[in-house]
Amino acid sequence: MSENSKNTKKLQWWQLSLLGVACTVGTGFFLGSHIAIQVGGPSAVIAYALAAFGAYLVYDYLSQMTAKDPMEGSFRSYAKKAFGQWAGFSSGWVYWSAELLIMGSQLTALSLFSRFWFPQIPMWCFAAGFGILGLLIITWGTQGFERMESIFAVMKIAAILVFFIIAALALFGVLKTNSHGPDFPKNWLPTGITGFWAALIFAFYGYGGLEALGLMTTRLKDPKDAPKAGKSMLLLLMLTYVVSIGLVLMLEPWQSYAAKESPFVVALVDYKLTFVPHFFNAVLIIAGFSTMTASLFAVTSMIVTLASDGDAPAFFAKTRKKEERKPWAAIGLTATGLAGSVLFALLMPESIYEYITTAAGMMLLYNWLFILLTSGRLLRLNGWGKAKRYIGMALVVLALSGTLFHKISRPGFFISLGFVAVIGCVTLIMRHFWNKQEHDSFEESRFTPETKRDRLRNRNKGRIR
Repeated sequence: MSENSKNTKKLQWWQLSLLGVACTVGTGFFLGSHIAIQVGGPSAVIAYALAAFGAYLVYDYLSQMTAKDPMEGSFRSYAKKAFGQWAGFSSGWVYWSAELLIMGSQLTALSLFSRFWFPQIPMWCFAAGFGILGLLIITWGTQGFERMESIFAVMKIAAILVFFIIAALALFGVLKTNSHGPDFPKNWLPTGITGFWAALIFAFYGYGGLEALGLMTTRLKDPKDAPKAGKSMLLLLMLTYVVSIGLVLMLEPWQSYAAKESPFVVALVDYKLTFVPHFFNAVLIIAGFSTMTASLFAVTSMIVTLASDGDAPAFFAKTRKKEERKPWAAIGLTATGLAGSVLFALLMPESIYEYITTAAGMMLLYNWLFILLTSGRLLRLNGWGKAKRYIGMALVVLALSGTLFHKISRPGFFISLGFVAVIGCVTLIMRHFWNKQEHDSFEESRFTPETKRDRLRNRNKGRIR
């Protein structure tokens, strides 16, 4: 969101890395990783490592484009620059729709976690409370959002370190259990290649958030530090995810993670640590609220960029006071969409809403694919650079196609295609107006005052002769 640049303090690269961690590590990892384990078994560790490599390739090209030409709107603006207005329009609205659905999912999860302590309070009360709090943070402005997300990032990293310590104590026998105890997985592909393939989408979803990081790269003190910030963030995330999932699989057999509980709680349940469920419930709330707020910030920033470029009604980019620079209309649209998404989430059956949130995650990957396609137009790549680009595209396609092998993600695949089809149809309709505007502009340029004056002068010369 726009703010007065003179009063906005720029970020160092490590601060952006920390923000990236805050925007990425959420319930998709702390809670959703159980699905990757359930579907792929111990191969989930490999899936998270492979997804990290794919995310690295996508962000590498995005950061190269940022370093070369910093632009508001990030990937959406680069798509427009590379392929034209239709690409910027469709990319922006696909991202906006995906993040709006994800926000509703996060708020529903936050409500469920909160009822762990207060079961008598209706879910809608928690959803409304967290939604209002998130809107207050983004209304605070860019710097307020960054301060809160930095604090959340530190808290999430600290929570993971606590898990590492407890897991290490259990592995070395300091913490005892009367159950089976720690055991190293022996079969890494218990569900076969198709199970591993289907688990990829959930591993990739754990890195969803690098798009929001791309939107914030214009806040860097030196845009050329964007590659360093992203690579540091993704290396930290890969180590965190792979080590965490590895420890989870050593503490408890992979078949134990079928229930819809955080793997971090399930892995330690046999050790009778009474504080663990409460501690990780608090962590889940912090993580979910952090990524939900990051999504609020991202969709508000995106609608402002779309409005500024004529791809959304212009009043969404307007501010009431020049010194305040807050896009209240865009914030209002985000609030309305958030309320509708929450209502949708709370009224729909749980399984159906899972399909829609899976579709939203896939729509994020469609934008990853577009980032890689765009980089081929805007960057001068050598042979190895072109090869990496094709490898990245292959990995994203592999993750998307793997959804057809799982009963939960399969409907999400077709729902995501439905969303893309609707946005595609709207884009085709808009292209008619864009072509008409271009034609009118061209005709008007042919009859500028200078052109008319020259034509009149030539006509008069002819008469004199």
